[in-house]
Amino acid sequence: MLTSGKPAGSRILVVRLGAMGDILHTLPAAASLKHSHPGSHLTWLVEAKWAPLLAGNPFVDSVATLDRRSLAGLRRSLRELRAHRYEIAVDFQGLIKSAIAATCARPSRIYGFHHTQVRERAAAFFYSNKTISRAVHVVDRNLDLAASAGATSLVRSFPMPAGRPEGMLPAGDFILASPLAGWRSKQWPAASYAELAGLLHRELGMRLVMNLPPGVEPPLLDGVVPHYSGLEGLIDATRRATAVVGVDSGPLHMAAALSKPGVAIFGPTDPARNGPYGDSLRVLRSPSAVTSYKRRDTIDESMQSISPSEVFEALRAVLRERRPEAGCTV
Repeated sequence: MLTSGKPAGSRILVVRLGAMGDILHTLPAAASLKHSHPGSHLTWLVEAKWAPLLAGNPFVDSVATLDRRSLAGLRRSLRELRAHRYEIAVDFQGLIKSAIAATCARPSRIYGFHHTQVRERAAAFFYSNKTISRAVHVVDRNLDLAASAGATSLVRSFPMPAGRPEGMLPAGDFILASPLAGWRSKQWPAASYAELAGLLHRELGMRLVMNLPPGVEPPLLDGVVPHYSGLEGLIDATRRATAVVGVDSGPLHMAAALSKPGVAIFGPTDPARNGPYGDSLRVLRSPSAVTSYKRRDTIDESMQSISPSEVFEALRAVLRERRPEAGCTV
């Protein structure tokens, strides 16, 4: 374990390859490791597509990317990892691929979660130190793992890059929605966004902007403004939005990291464990929702039961709380 007595130059490897929300949930843990050992050099191993999330991070000294698209790319990635001597590696992902990547870096010690707390139990075979966390939320579980790896000062910080403009956005106030999620069961019905757009326009004079990655065919929804962008454009649009509407996916956790106000719609996944971290977003979840992490390909009934009017009223309440001093008429 690293201690405060370690000489300057000690190297820490953080392994969290993806995806967006999971990387954002690991930011405080990485910050805690670096802050506890200011003389160390912290490298984050990540898949290249998510590397922009770490741009300019004051707690990350260097970013290493794992290229698994070809055997040559993988060999090159591992060769670059082995060019340095790491005192410790901390695998926050808990998959066989991440554990093997940490092992290939040849650190003195590898920290990870106990086999009962990782998605792929065999991953824990590679760890020299195994942590059992009693925390509920993923962010706090990651902080527990960082503490076991030597973080004595916990920093709940979410450094985010500035992003850059992509595509057209409304000139005035707008609400940003990111409708996609890794599992369709976590999504909100497309028709509900159209109804919400109508309420926002009639009652508040705001447009509903739907962010989508390039190449995705947008649903034809009256009153909804499509916005196509990559990761950096999403960061910029989130920063510029008046508020957000999200589901359990990376863009929602980005909004939470930026302390953006808005509404989070939850269904099969537990917001206590996977919900937006902090208090800027209001969570809506049906009382009938049953927690499940099965990746079903149909929208969960509990998501369908959240009405556009419920989301609208929650949004209006959030905006009132955020702008009482401005005489806001929402």
